[in-house]
Amino acid sequence: MDLFEKCRNFTRADEVKAAGLYPYFHAIEQNEGPVVKIEGREVIMAGSNNYLGLTAHPKVIQAAHDALRVYGTGCSGSRYLTGTLKLHEELEERLAAFLGKEDCLLFSTGFQTGQGVIATLVQRGEYVIGDRDNHACLVAGALMAKGAFAEIERYKHGNMQDLERVISRLPENKGKLIVSDGVFSTTGEIVDLPDLVQIAKKYNARLLIDDAHSVGVIGKGGRGTASHFGLDDDVDMIMGTFSKTFASLGGFVVGDRVVINYLKHHSPALIFSASPTPSSVAAALAALDILEQHPELVDKLNRNADKMRKGFAEMGFKVLPGQTGVVPVILGSDEKTFIFWKALFDAGVFVNAFIKPGVPEGMQMLRTSYMAAHEDEHLDRILEVFGEIGRQLGVIE
Repeated sequence: MDLFEKCRNFTRADEVKAAGLYPYFHAIEQNEGPVVKIEGREVIMAGSNNYLGLTAHPKVIQAAHDALRVYGTGCSGSRYLTGTLKLHEELEERLAAFLGKEDCLLFSTGFQTGQGVIATLVQRGEYVIGDRDNHACLVAGALMAKGAFAEIERYKHGNMQDLERVISRLPENKGKLIVSDGVFSTTGEIVDLPDLVQIAKKYNARLLIDDAHSVGVIGKGGRGTASHFGLDDDVDMIMGTFSKTFASLGGFVVGDRVVINYLKHHSPALIFSASPTPSSVAAALAALDILEQHPELVDKLNRNADKMRKGFAEMGFKVLPGQTGVVPVILGSDEKTFIFWKALFDAGVFVNAFIKPGVPEGMQMLRTSYMAAHEDEHLDRILEVFGEIGRQLGVIE
């Protein structure tokens, strides 16, 4: 059997392209936040995770330019050796203070952060316990830990009773790490953190929350899931990314100083990767400045998302309830999702198409997401176009 046979047999993407319905890998030619240019025309962006709309903010762009002049384009080494800049240390100090933890460690990507933390902390004979709908970076980190002879357990999505059933069967004298998204990226659901904390304490487990879609979105001043529930001191570690609220690229984890120090000296994802680039770190720092100085942006983001959630529901679309910037519209079939996506795109609105196996059968959706930079004119136009297409396709009456 040729290793590449599976590649030759993969034809689904080509079939969708041939039908003119392919919703992925469309190149953005210009990005102004709520409006982007694709294929030479302006399109309202309702699929980005640029939650506060800061990728085009003048202060963020200027900070990246300034860092290029001072530090050049890259670090040419890992943090462990020649790749640590004062910028890295400044951002780590600021993020730790912002999220109320003792220390912080930066990684080169958000995905790498999940791998770098979980696979380093959970070792032979210890346990990773994760939600079945966790982000792929948490799953990858757990699988890497399993490769080093750790044990993996999973519980039904959002089901705290099932979590307790799973964790109660594990040895009391073994280390345990519960990992979960704070806000689940596909549905926008917020984890049941109060019950999660209670179970973690009851069974002497540590808790890691991935706040990639939470920081800048929920919590006091956008401080994420723990802040949202008033449980800042009850979550052991919080990880996140710079590719969403912070308008850049990279990842981070905050926690106790001794834990961060251990990760610094043991995490292969950190030690064997080039450190985040100067311009990326400077952009994230500037975005953090704006978030701290303008917490009203978080309120505007949530007003925008609430308006859209209510607007879709009032038109008759099936919309998942929520309190975050992610607003999924459920269509229930791959074909309908592709056709609806293409009609939206042709009408000047860009959203994300989620099909199986990325979501279960019957949950195929158009995932829309919103920014503080969206104005009513953008939102009203999105609702108008959704309504027209929804009626044409018989999705709504």
